[in-house]
Amino acid sequence: MTLRIYPIVLQLVLPLPRARSASLGEQLERALISVRLDIAERAYSRGMNRQARYQSAAASAREALARFETAEALGWVKALEPELGALFQQVIGTRAALRGTTTET
Repeated sequence: MTLRIYPIVLQLVLPLPRARSASLGEQLERALISVRLDIAERAYSRGMNRQARYQSAAASAREALARFETAEALGWVKALEPELGALFQQVIGTRAALRGTTTET
C-alpha cells in the first residue's frame, strides 16, 4: 500500500470520553476506525469508488473531530493538541486536494 495518508491516520489516536459518555466514546471510536478502513479500501478500489472511499474517510475524520470537540466543549476531555488537530485537517483536506486527480496522497 503506497498511500502516504495511511500512516497519518494511525496518529489520530484520541483519549476516548467513555467515562462520561459510553455512547459518544463508542461513536468516536467507530469513526476513527472507519477513517483507516476507508483509506485502506480505497487503495484497492477503481474508478469512482476510489474517490468515494476518500470521501467516506474524510467524512469520518470530520465526524470524529466533531465528536471530540463536543466532548471538549462539555469539559470531558482536554483540548486537542495542535499537532493532532493539524493531522485531522490533513486527512479531512485530502479529499478536496484529490478531487479530479489521480495522484496518490
